[in-house]
Amino acid sequence: MLSTLAALGRFGTFAGRVAWRVLTPPWNAADFFRHTWIVSLRCLGPVVAVTFPFGMVIALQGLAIFDMFGAQRLLPSLISVAILREISPVLASVLVAAQAGSSYAAELGAMRIKEELDATEVMAVDSLRWHVAPRVAALSLACPVLNTVGNMAGLAGGFVMSVGIQGENAGVFMANLWNFTRTGDLVGGVVKTATFGLIIGLVACYHGFYATGGAAGVGKGVNDTVVRATLCFFAANYLLTSAFFGA
Repeated sequence: MLSTLAALGRFGTFAGRVAWRVLTPPWNAADFFRHTWIVSLRCLGPVVAVTFPFGMVIALQGLAIFDMFGAQRLLPSLISVAILREISPVLASVLVAAQAGSSYAAELGAMRIKEELDATEVMAVDSLRWHVAPRVAALSLACPVLNTVGNMAGLAGGFVMSVGIQGENAGVFMANLWNFTRTGDLVGGVVKTATFGLIIGLVACYHGFYATGGAAGVGKGVNDTVVRATLCFFAANYLLTSAFFGA
């Protein structure tokens, strides 16, 4: 228990130090934009490949239920609410954790093992500001961007299944798509994914920055990053969903 509390304290201190460097100049803007672009480009295909079929599955299962009650016109509203509130934010963040989070943990872990981070500190360069802060900020921006793409892919998947495969009327589908969708759904998705990106970035960089034990230690840090980041933002997802949509 004491070891767990100590680890949480170290992580909290690390998160506070990184947050201060993200919010105060000087900023490493070049690395921030570079990491944002790389993460967005790498995760774009997987996000579309996952959210599009999920939209199709929701349409298929929802239509089977609504057919029993003759309420097929409610299907587009179900798809939009499910995709915008939960499916796209969660799936996009899981893929970012698996792709970018593991990559950042490996990169920083390798730099720690090769003493590159120690060398930058010896040269009076703030390693947290120049190596960690741009990565954390990049994930906080890339996750909402990828969520936006995931929203469109999920809605497109629902449209293809409903209209293209099941033969529902396209006009009715589009007319009812936004019936139960509010601005808060879009804002909530952006806030949730920005928070998830922040959590993934902090967890990944923490495990990479403090990696020990050679290559095996780096591998353990990568594995811990994916598992712990996913658990943390799933817990955060419940809290944020309750705050935005619980009423």
